[in-house]
Amino acid sequence: MILEGKKGLVVGVANNKSIAYGISKACHREGAKLAFTYVNDSIKKRVEPIASEFGSDNIYELDVGKREHFSALVESIKKDFGRIDFLVHSVAFAPKEALDGNFLDTSKEAFNTAMEISVYSLIELARELKSVMSENSSILTLSYLGAERYITHYNVMGVAKAALESSVRYLAYELGEKGIRINAISAGPIRTLAASGIGDFKMILKWNKTNSPLRKNVSINEVGNSAMYLLSPLSSAVTGEIHYVDCGYNIMGMCATKEVDGKIKIAWEENSE
Repeated sequence: MILEGKKGLVVGVANNKSIAYGISKACHREGAKLAFTYVNDSIKKRVEPIASEFGSDNIYELDVGKREHFSALVESIKKDFGRIDFLVHSVAFAPKEALDGNFLDTSKEAFNTAMEISVYSLIELARELKSVMSENSSILTLSYLGAERYITHYNVMGVAKAALESSVRYLAYELGEKGIRINAISAGPIRTLAASGIGDFKMILKWNKTNSPLRKNVSINEVGNSAMYLLSPLSSAVTGEIHYVDCGYNIMGMCATKEVDGKIKIAWEENSE
């Protein structure tokens, strides 16, 4: 098994529909020993059965907005694992009102919240956990196409994901000195708890399915398999990359169309319910 004997921390799994769950499943399948975090007691109740499913009783409290939680996390990892071989950062948040309406109307409070939780948390985790990460270890975070292109309703999260992707590149250089790699996966739209806050998400799923080269939407298991590669020694020479796992949607320069009675018709219209 590819990750036999490896130990990893998964930050941000919410339930068994999370992308982080798909990643955990793939890593566990390949022999990794996993630990998980939870942000509060209500999420802890969801994380406990997931940890148990993957043979782990190592779950730690981590609210990325609370500085003291990072120190406690590092000490817990030292005590329970000594060192870890990979870290999965699956943390993103923006106030619901900032994911609707005009981007111009984004409040400073919503902007700062999105950047702190979705971006700075990666930087802080990398800095604090660097001391307990093995040489030749790997960090993975999750992005989305809205980081580089306009996506309806994505608003401030698009700006946050752009900052996240840039952070990956800067961290790749500085962490590389210690042999730590860091990459991001830009996954296609998936029905997750986080996605439920994005308006017209059902339409976005249909649009991606119709217009991606593979004519389908990606699953958490497919993202999990790609993530496992980036977290494993198989990708030992890969760092600072944004890896698309979106059935090819990111390559498209225009939507699928056809001419009907002399008029251009969007193919998606024929497949809509």
